[in-house]
Amino acid sequence: MTKIDQYTNLKKFCQQQGVDLFGVADISLIKGDFALSPELYNGLDRAACLGIRISSAIIRDIKEAPTKIYFHHYRTVNALLDQAALKCANLIQNKGFNALPIPASQILDWEKQKGHLSHKKLGVMAGLGWIGRNNLLVNKLLGSQFRIVTILTDMPLKADKASKDNCGTCKLCVTICPAQAIKEKVSEFDHIKCFEKLKEFQRQKLVDQYICGVCVNICCGKPLAKGKKNNRFSSREIKK
Repeated sequence: MTKIDQYTNLKKFCQQQGVDLFGVADISLIKGDFALSPELYNGLDRAACLGIRISSAIIRDIKEAPTKIYFHHYRTVNALLDQAALKCANLIQNKGFNALPIPASQILDWEKQKGHLSHKKLGVMAGLGWIGRNNLLVNKLLGSQFRIVTILTDMPLKADKASKDNCGTCKLCVTICPAQAIKEKVSEFDHIKCFEKLKEFQRQKLVDQYICGVCVNICCGKPLAKGKKNNRFSSREIKK
């Protein structure tokens, strides 16, 4: 079976698990950046990135601070991603390959917002989107209104091309950020201001985790121009 066939079959399987975004990154040159034991990822040169959309109705309710229902929904989507990643990893293993599912939301350093690896960086490499001014992964169709998870594997999969898109002239998240952490330049995002605001929300008992959602609400994406392609499944694919 070719790399393209393996890719197509895995994508279809993930689609059946409720996954909205699928892409594969070649990670052979960046594995040294992972906060994982080298024994865990030795020989695993592909990363399958899966994304699941969050509820537009829930996210629309966020104006200046996160809500209780968003907190619950956030955890539910992460749990669904972990389940999808586990099923995907099991399928890969049953085909005779190795697979390492990385938790969707397991933070090792909250202040620096670092986990075992950067899901959003791999998402860019897998063609799912770009890093926006809000320091989140942004997809053309979904904006930032989705969550992602990653499976490292040695399954021979076709690798997608890294996204070269950007936010263009859109600066909606800059003006709406309650922490004033988002700047016009992506590189100037203020992690400390963002984290301090997250801690404030938690002290106010709004949520029990360091999350916000204000910039996610405003970053909703837009339909693609005719003829353009995206790694989100089309409505035709979803019905199959």
